[in-house]
Amino acid sequence: MAAMAAERGTAAEALVGQVVLPGDLLLLPAHYDEDAEGERLRLSAGTAPQGRLLCGPGLRRSGAGLLVTKCGLLRHRPGGGGAYWVDSQQKRYVPVKGDHVIGIVTAKAGDVFRLDVGGSEPASLSYLAFEGATKRNRPNVQVGDLIYGQFVVANKDMEPEMVCIDSSGKSSGMGIIGQDGFLFKVSLGLIRKLLAPKCEIIQELSQLYPFEMVLGMNGRIWVKAKTVQQTLIVVNILEACEHMTAQQRKQALAKLSGN
Repeated sequence: MAAMAAERGTAAEALVGQVVLPGDLLLLPAHYDEDAEGERLRLSAGTAPQGRLLCGPGLRRSGAGLLVTKCGLLRHRPGGGGAYWVDSQQKRYVPVKGDHVIGIVTAKAGDVFRLDVGGSEPASLSYLAFEGATKRNRPNVQVGDLIYGQFVVANKDMEPEMVCIDSSGKSSGMGIIGQDGFLFKVSLGLIRKLLAPKCEIIQELSQLYPFEMVLGMNGRIWVKAKTVQQTLIVVNILEACEHMTAQQRKQALAKLSGN
């Protein structure tokens, strides 16, 4: 009986905020049922059309439900079709199309730069993938430079490919990161927390010191403050806040602001 219950799975809504393990099957509400050919639209009187459900990191579609592939806390975002994902402390990064990451230039190979993005293999970046770049006007990129860009190709069968322009050809903040500053690595869970709208950690730090920061979905953070001491203080707080409660973080910031 227990095996049959495990095969039937548990309602996803009942497990939001709880720990899920690889192999768990999460059942979705009836309007998210899918057939073998993809999403099925239910046409019935008095029923508003539902948006498409987004399946985030740590989950994989399995019939009429979601199969957990990573240990962590199940999260849910309402609105539209909604989204489910697993919030974990993973540090190994797997490239995903559309992710903005920080890469380190490791080599120049003809018209292509090779970047270390923390994945299983380096990513490629064409010299034409910069705003205003032409065959005559090439970007000044050197080995060791930090590049903030976006993945346009990322799957298991092809080499990851990055660009530093959006769909309209503008940089939109992407490109070569300044030479000063400090680069360090944190867990992917902390990155997602810092990228959330109105993140309390960022707001509290901005009241302490003025600083610049670049966040990469591959777990890398680049920080630059007015002085080296202030930069290191911000780095230490960001590294420690992952394992601190909100109250402990506020106490630490209060001590620093009083000095």
